Amino acid sequence: MNDLKVFQFGNGDVVDSREVAEMIGKDHAHLLRDIGGYIEVMGKNPKLDSSNFFIQSTYRQSGNGKENHCYLLTKKGCDMVANKMTGEKGVLFTAAYVTAFEKMREQITSPALPQDYPSALRALADTAEKNMRLETENAIQKQAIADFEPIRQYIDTILESPGTMATTQIAADYNMSARRLNVILSEEGIQRNVNGQWILYRKHMGKGYTKSKTFNFVHSDGRPDAKPQTQWTQKGRLMIHNLLTARGIIAVMDKQPKGQGGPLCRAQS
Repeated sequence: MNDLKVFQFGNGDVVDSREVAEMIGKDHAHLLRDIGGYIEVMGKNPKLDSSNFFIQSTYRQSGNGKENHCYLLTKKGCDMVANKMTGEKGVLFTAAYVTAFEKMREQITSPALPQDYPSALRALADTAEKNMRLETENAIQKQAIADFEPIRQYIDTILESPGTMATTQIAADYNMSARRLNVILSEEGIQRNVNGQWILYRKHMGKGYTKSKTFNFVHSDGRPDAKPQTQWTQKGRLMIHNLLTARGIIAVMDKQPKGQGGPLCRAQS
């Protein structure tokens, strides 16, 4: 029993019905008749596509060049033919086509080995170039991660801090005054001054950036009084951090040498 010759057709692997007929010891015309019957039965079920099993094809007959009909069988098609066979021939055919299709897959997926010394040198050079490119890409990624590390540390510090913070405390993170920070936030369209009180613009309200607290104090004449004070949540603090970073204003702790932590402001509860 000869080995089946599997070859690629379209997006799949197939064998010629002539080889199948020879392998199973059956007249090719009889095999074509059987396959035609299989296709007819499958055609009664709209969910079955016979082309996944058998593909109609032709070949030129040697000698007179006459065009004859044949089929290309996929692995599913070979399965169907094998299922109709019994005894030793069925076992041998099944083992043969399974082995042939597996070999074809191995040839496609396995890289071809160089056949001569110049080809081997080119393959070695290509591999070395690929490795150098990957090494460069890894170095760039490491640099990007290292550049991002101070920002990540600062954000982690923000998210770990509970409670709210006064504008003065946040401004201290950037070595600036609260007045300067308020002006920047006003320039960026975050807040506006209403009768001495900084208020968020409407589009930023309800986003959890701030919380209003009442500040109790006593006038010089002894009268007690209270005044509302806007404080920033950790979400608001992170928003301010992103805004200042976009302006090129870096937090003090981000300027510290690696391994040295700068002073952190404590969140005011």
